[in-house]
Order: sequence, then structure tokens, then C-alpha cells
Amino acid sequence: MRPLFVLLHRWFGLAVAIFLFISGLTGAFISWDHELDALLNPQLFHARSAEKNDGAKMLSGLELANRVEAGDPAIWVTYVLNEAEPGHTVQMSVEGKINPVTGKPYELGFNQIAVDPVSGEIQGKRQWGEISLSRENLLPFLYKLHYTMHIPNVGGIELGIWLMGIIGMVWVLDCFIALYLSFPNWRSWRKSLAFRCRQGGHKLNFDLHRSGGVWVWLLLLVLAITSVSMNLNSQVVRPLVQLFSPLSGDVFATRVPQAPDRPVLPVLSREQVMQLAQTEAQQRGWTLPAGGVFYSPAFGVYGVGFFEAGNDHGDGGLGNAWLYFDGSDGHSAGARIPGSGSAGDIFLQAQFPLHSGRILGLSGRIFISIMGLVVAMLSVTGVLIWIKKRRARNIR
Repeated sequence: MRPLFVLLHRWFGLAVAIFLFISGLTGAFISWDHELDALLNPQLFHARSAEKNDGAKMLSGLELANRVEAGDPAIWVTYVLNEAEPGHTVQMSVEGKINPVTGKPYELGFNQIAVDPVSGEIQGKRQWGEISLSRENLLPFLYKLHYTMHIPNVGGIELGIWLMGIIGMVWVLDCFIALYLSFPNWRSWRKSLAFRCRQGGHKLNFDLHRSGGVWVWLLLLVLAITSVSMNLNSQVVRPLVQLFSPLSGDVFATRVPQAPDRPVLPVLSREQVMQLAQTEAQQRGWTLPAGGVFYSPAFGVYGVGFFEAGNDHGDGGLGNAWLYFDGSDGHSAGARIPGSGSAGDIFLQAQFPLHSGRILGLSGRIFISIMGLVVAMLSVTGVLIWIKKRRARNIR
């Protein structure tokens, strides 16, 4: 069996090496995407009104969203933070409304804006996820590169997401093969945990690949599993988890998404949905404020998240709580409540917090950054080992 596993490990590793190298490096950076983004693009994050420090009243995100839409009839705000951190802008996601002449959405040229919470001025715009290395687009570019490689969709199929999901599944399988191969002789198991630093060269490279992988094997497996969950949740992970544990309903899994030129227009306003959400939150005994609201035109669903200003990323634990409502009549369409539900529900809730490290807050993000570099290192050392062995075989 060992020769077969050696062959599988070799070709699995070579097949995914470049993708894991890129994902590892980008993952090390995007653990700090918001901080780095704010450093590169202060106009998108720091409100100009804060420089005046005149004590002017900040407007709510809902009111700012209404002003943005009134100022440009082509803009449709689909996500907005209800309250900004002191001195920060209010972030909004936007789409083009349907042009009555063409029947197609207006081409805005941007899908994210930053608004001063006092003046209502739009301080910055950008197309999140655009293939560009400009200051405005660098961090979103890296973020999307991490999980799609920027491979375009074809015929409505997200090829990049599918590809990286399949690579994740290969990675999961190869984790177990690599662990088996790392211990060829159980009587000398210490060698599989040692690093021959003084000898350097190929021996050190080999130890970095083998022993380095053994020391962090469990963490690599977690990253591999969660990467599959991030990309192929409804296609692969949910059906598998459901074999072992019942799962709560998923509002987005039970509805058929509509095409961009046929959006489901809401009957209820953001204000009405926010009121419904706050009422339900009071009944549940929640104390956190309604921190943000989004609307999905493809599914006709509103979502209201509960978090303090500045914690919309869900640092610590299993993330933020969300309530969902039908955009046509406001009936409850489900909820995502961290730590509640079946074992399968909690397992799925933990996938993004584990993958991003946010489950442990700041320390978790530091750890994930280091692990991103480790994944890149294992990819490089594995290829170098293959090159050296290939040269030796050619010489023989």
C-alpha cells in the first residue's frame, strides 16, 4: 500500500501546490484585510467630518441609505451598517436598479461605497472583487483570489468556487495520506518530528515538509475541511452533515435565485424590516443592537444582524446573530443564532470562524496568518522534493 500512497501524495500535491501556495499567502494577508484596507484607503474608512470634531449628530445608516438612493435613482443600497464607529464612515453595498429603457440593471461601475455619517457625503467608491492591484482594489482582489483564483463564471456556474472546493477535498484526503507516509517506521518516530537545521540543504527542506506538516497536521486538516465548507457548503458539506445530524432550514437553500435582470423587488422598506427584527430580538431577550441590514434581490430576503458598531465581522465565538424576513410580507424566514440548534448546525456555524481564526478573536487571526505562511511553505518544499527526486531518477 505504501508505494500507492506515495504515488497519490506526489500527484495530489503537485496538482494542488500552486493553488495552496496562493491561498496560503493570500490567507496570511486577508486575516487583516480590514486593517490593511483602512491603512491603504483612509477615504473609505475614516470620516472627514471627524476631523472637524464639531460634535455634529451622526445620521443612522438607514437614513444615509435613503439619501444615497434619493441622490442617484440608479443606485440600490443592498447592505448598510446601521451605525458607524466614532470617526468612521458607514459602509454600504450597492447594485444598479433596473433601467426601464433597457430592462437591465444600470452599470454603476462600483458596488461598494463609503458615506460620511454626518454630512452624508460619499467619500469613496469601488468595485469589490475587481481584478486590479490599485490601492482601492488590492485587498478585495486578494480576498477573492483566495477562494476563486478569479476564474470567471461560465453559464451561471461559479467555476472558481467549484475548483477551490474540489482542491479542498483533495487536500483533506491528502492530509491523511501524508500523515501515514510521515511515519514509515514507528520505532524511529522521533525523526518525523525533528528538523536537521545544521545540515541544511535537501535534508532540512525534507524535514520542513515532513516534520513541519506533522507538527501542525490537525490545524492543516481543519483548514482543509473548512475550505471545502466555505466553497461547497450546500453542494457537499450540508448533505454530508445531514447524514449524521438534523439541520435547521436554510432560507437560501430553499429558494431559487433569480437572474440579476429579474430581481425580486421588496414590498417592505428597510425601516419596516428593522422594526420587525428589533421586536423579535426583544422577545428573544437579546440586548445587542441591530447593527446592519441587507436585502438579497436574488432571493427576496432581508437579513438583520445584531452586533455592536465595529463588530460586523463577528470577532470572537461563532459570529453574529442574524434574523431573516421575507421581503414581500415580512414573515419570518429563519434565523442564524450562534451556538443554538443541533450538533450539525453548530458544526456549520463554526466553519468560517475556524477558517478565519475569528473564533479566538485577535489571537486566532494571528495564528491563521502564521498557518497561511506554513501552507505556502509546505507547497514549495513539496515541489522542491519532487524536483530533486525527479533529477535523481533521470540520472539513474
